Amino acid sequence: MNYDKLLTLSGELGYHLLLSGAEIYRVEESVRYLLQAYGVGPGEVFAIPNCIIVGISSPGQKPLTRMRRVGPHGTNVRKIEALNALCRRLCAETPDLDQAWEALQTAAADQTYFSTPQQLSAYFLGTAAFCLFFGGTLADAAASGLCGVAIGVSLIFMSRLGTNLFFKTIAGGFVSALAAVVLVALGLGTHINLIIIGAIMALAPGVVITNFMRDIMAGDMLSGLSKFAEALLTGAGIALGTGLALSLARMLGGAA
Repeated sequence: MNYDKLLTLSGELGYHLLLSGAEIYRVEESVRYLLQAYGVGPGEVFAIPNCIIVGISSPGQKPLTRMRRVGPHGTNVRKIEALNALCRRLCAETPDLDQAWEALQTAAADQTYFSTPQQLSAYFLGTAAFCLFFGGTLADAAASGLCGVAIGVSLIFMSRLGTNLFFKTIAGGFVSALAAVVLVALGLGTHINLIIIGAIMALAPGVVITNFMRDIMAGDMLSGLSKFAEALLTGAGIALGTGLALSLARMLGGAA
C-alpha cells in the first residue's frame, strides 16, 4: 500500500466535496470510509468550511498528514452527488490507487454549469413565485421577477470581478430594491414591499442556515459558528444594500 497516494486521494476527495459546498459531516465521513475501505484506520479527519486536514498512521512509519485550504466557493449539488457516488464506488470496489485517482480527477473536472440565460430564467421564476407566495399580485410577481433578473446579472458581473460574498450581496440588494422602485414608478406592480421581499429571497442564505444548524446539532461547533457568521453577514448585506437603494430613492424624489 502506498500510504502517501492514499492520503493524497482521500484529502483531494474531501477538498472537492468542501469546494462543492458539502456538509462537514458528509466530508469527514466520506474520507473516513475511503480510508477504512483501503485498510487504514482509524484515520483522522478534521474539516471546517475553508480547510481540511487528513492524517493516517501506517504500521512502522511516522504519521502522515495532509492539509488543503479551500477558497471561496458556493454549492454545486450536481458535483456533490457525483463525488458521493464515486466515494461509494471506490469503497465497494477498492480499485488500484492510480485508477481511483483518475476517476476522482474526472469527477472533479466536470464543470457543467447552467448557461447565463438559464440562470437568469431561474432567477425570474423563483423570485416571481416567492412574491406570489407572500401575497403579491401577478403584476407584483412580474416586477419581482425582473428584480430577480437584476440580481442575477449583478451577481454574475460581481463574480467575474472576484468580489467577495458580502459585497456581492450588498450589490444584489441594492439593484433589486432600486429596480423595484423604478418598476412601481412606471406602473408595473403596486406593492413595493412584496416585490422587494420576493426578489431578495434569491439572496437569502437558506442553505447556509440549514448547514450551520446541522453542524451545530452534529457537534461541529467551529464549522457551525463560522457558517452562522456567514449567514449573519449575508443578512446584513441584504439589509444594507436594500436600505441604501430606498434611501437614495427617497432623496431623489420620494418615490419609495
